[in-house]
Amino acid sequence: MIPNVLSIAGSDPSGGAGIQADLKAFSALGAYGMAVITALTAQNTQGVQSFQTVDPAFVAEQIDAIFADVRVDAVKIGMVATAEIASAIADRLRHHGARNIVLDPVMVAKSGHHLLQVDAVTALRDTLVPLAQVITPNLPEAGVLLGAPEPASLPEMRQMVRALHLLGPKWVLLKGGHLAGEVSTDLLFDGTTVTKLPARRIITQNTHGTGCTLSSAITALLPRFDMVEAAQRAKAYLTDAIAASAQLSVGSGHGPVHHFHAIWQKDQTP
Repeated sequence: MIPNVLSIAGSDPSGGAGIQADLKAFSALGAYGMAVITALTAQNTQGVQSFQTVDPAFVAEQIDAIFADVRVDAVKIGMVATAEIASAIADRLRHHGARNIVLDPVMVAKSGHHLLQVDAVTALRDTLVPLAQVITPNLPEAGVLLGAPEPASLPEMRQMVRALHLLGPKWVLLKGGHLAGEVSTDLLFDGTTVTKLPARRIITQNTHGTGCTLSSAITALLPRFDMVEAAQRAKAYLTDAIAASAQLSVGSGHGPVHHFHAIWQKDQTP
């Protein structure tokens, strides 16, 4: 059965991150994608110029409309922007008994533009994190969630992944992409066992939407695989998507990854 998966996130008109990246990853990995919009951004590969949030009540109505009609096998939460939107999402997902919730705590765009209001951090941590099957913070986001300096080494990551688990999610995937080195290692933790997810580091500026893509890939895979295998497959998919990103020519800043690298032919010129 083809899984139905829902992304609750912001829109990126340049197509590299947010809802657009999520739907691409869902499709590439064989899931039927749906979307609830929380915010509209004006952005491109060079950065975020501005954004406008959607009324929290309307975010709730979008969620209710989906669950009233469609079987939802997994939910990815990305940009929530405000405390009120975070609370609305948590309320409706609890009401509908949503499962396989993947929370990507989007706080800052690749350009450095803040996408989460300060008071929303508390709401996200207290209302959404405990609902999550897995949270997928990068190192700066992990530091913000815990009110602590971001890890600067793999041993420090091991300490922080345990602290993050105490916030209430069933699993934590702490992404190590901000560390230096030829290998980029993420840590997956269920409260008992730390699983290392290493991958070769690819030197490229085409990293727009990598966090969105990894979390949405996990969301697409969770209905069919256990957490460890879903995370491993998602990491491999993202690594290949980054490696193939040079096949695209999109913008002059941080370009997108190639979500359909395994599907599109390298040369589709007639």
